[in-house]
Amino acid sequence: MDIYKNTFCVIMAGGAGTRFWPMSRTSRPKQFIDILGTGKTLIQLTYERFINVCPPENILVVTNEIYKDLVLEQLPDMDESQVLLEPARRNTAPCIAYANHKIKTQNPDAVVVVAPSDHIILKEEEFVNDIKTAVKATSEHNWLLTLGIKPSRPDTGYGYIQFIDEPAYTGDNRLFKVKTFTEKPNLEIAESFLESGDFLWNAGIFIWSLRSIMEAFENHLDDVESLFKKGEELYNTPEEKTFIEETYAVCRNISIDYGIMEKAENVYTLAVDFGWSDLGTWGSLYTIRNKDDNQNAVIGENVMLYDTVNSIVNVPKNKLIVLQGLDGYIVVEEEDSLLICRKDDEQQIRQFVNDVKLEKGERFI
Repeated sequence: MDIYKNTFCVIMAGGAGTRFWPMSRTSRPKQFIDILGTGKTLIQLTYERFINVCPPENILVVTNEIYKDLVLEQLPDMDESQVLLEPARRNTAPCIAYANHKIKTQNPDAVVVVAPSDHIILKEEEFVNDIKTAVKATSEHNWLLTLGIKPSRPDTGYGYIQFIDEPAYTGDNRLFKVKTFTEKPNLEIAESFLESGDFLWNAGIFIWSLRSIMEAFENHLDDVESLFKKGEELYNTPEEKTFIEETYAVCRNISIDYGIMEKAENVYTLAVDFGWSDLGTWGSLYTIRNKDDNQNAVIGENVMLYDTVNSIVNVPKNKLIVLQGLDGYIVVEEEDSLLICRKDDEQQIRQFVNDVKLEKGERFI
């Protein structure tokens, strides 16, 4: 069996990226923005990584239907049939169930890699090698595999995986059986996880055989699975769009982590270190950005700082910005909006966006 040809990659690109407001907007969320200043958007970088894992025609993007044109514009090598359009946001489990059934029509023997479109991977070659290890392992075993990142700090914004410290795979001694999942612990618990040494960050990148994940849906999310199964005769026909609209209207909102990974017995993790960040917040971008002598990360050509430390500033190139006396702040200007808030309070940005929506309308969102 040619594992490369049998591998499919599913890129999840439907998120609104609220915590990256005001740069990330409903009309153009963070996955479609060149946040790193490399000349390529996050989804373009993700697609380019996966070309080294599977044939380009085996890459699927699942996104909200309002982003169809953005996806095809930014990934011009993709055929329209490779872009699966969701009529509503229903979290990761329905998204994966939809992709499963589409892949089944092409290759029931597939191994599937599922990844978000907006992660940062600094060591590309190591990432590709680790994915290939995971693909080989899951092609040989009935495993649901998630990538685990060795934690560098007691971060309260990530999910944690506890593993049984006994290698489970002869092909690689970094592959372990998962014991428990813990979603976003408080600081005290996160510190104890770090100290124990048998916890990893949950990267939200999954690898499994199509048979294994479809079996897991039947066992743990049968209501979701049965909805998508009803349309088996309709996939890749003109009726698919209407069927998916009807399915999403009644399908519940649930994550793959909560719906399957936390419940299944056959869950494993590969402990990896390829320079990963989920780039979920301005703080995570600050962590990977180059800093000046005062630990400020500055994006903008005309920024003047006085007595300012530990801050991230992201402003238009043509705007002169003078800042004085800030310590640990986020300053972001984009189009018609300016955000200034403490880095420590960045989790409130989602609330700010909700408040703006209520009080000022959709124009600024």
